[in-house]
Amino acid sequence: MKALLKISLTVSSLFIALTANAANCLKGCPTGLNNGKTIERSIYTLKNNRYTKFADWVAYQITPDTMSGPSRSRSWKADPDLYSHYTLEPSDYTDAYATINTDRGHQVPLASFSNTADWRLTNLLSNITPQSTALNQGPWVRLETAVRNHVDDDNNLYVVTGPMYEYYFADLPRANENHTIPSGYFKIVMKQSGSTIKVSAFIMQQSAGRRDNFCNTQVSIDEVESRTGINVLPNLTINQAQTIESSLFDLSNELGCN
Repeated sequence: MKALLKISLTVSSLFIALTANAANCLKGCPTGLNNGKTIERSIYTLKNNRYTKFADWVAYQITPDTMSGPSRSRSWKADPDLYSHYTLEPSDYTDAYATINTDRGHQVPLASFSNTADWRLTNLLSNITPQSTALNQGPWVRLETAVRNHVDDDNNLYVVTGPMYEYYFADLPRANENHTIPSGYFKIVMKQSGSTIKVSAFIMQQSAGRRDNFCNTQVSIDEVESRTGINVLPNLTINQAQTIESSLFDLSNELGCN
């Protein structure tokens, strides 16, 4: 958001912010990285990174109508909208759990869109990263559940989530493409009521313990932006940006953090 306090944005940033799917993003989809293709879909918008082979960010909106559907299967597929050398394929994950203790971790959770016709899009590998089992099945999933529990007719929530690359974690043992597994992840949860926007941001490391409390991983949105190079809410007014900056952890109580 610091970029919002500057007088102008670049033409390319404006173009991306204005053309990305408005239904998936609050105050514009993220800008600031240009490592690959932006893909707009009915239930999410993502920015693929052709070098890491994972999405730099994924943005989505959860409503009461998108979730609480029947149990859905996990059938992994390469993303048909990406060149094969810019993404991974299912066989690249072979033996990942046995050798580096990772799951196929959704960036956009399947459970948040199980009641939509396009739920299968969450299983495309552009939306997946190798996420440590303890993180994926521990604090990360508890945060995702807290977000869904807070969604009701008056609280549609927007989320931007993505990987971070701050140290070497591991390599997929069977992948035949160059790739970089994230060292951690960020998740930013947002809601708007009138002109007021509430935000809470979290950063979790791949080294997280299964019993870790996600509430202890809260950070400012500015910290996420400075560590990732992403401008999460590019179309905020200066007043809105200043309000968010001065109200750290604004959504935390509503997500169960006291």
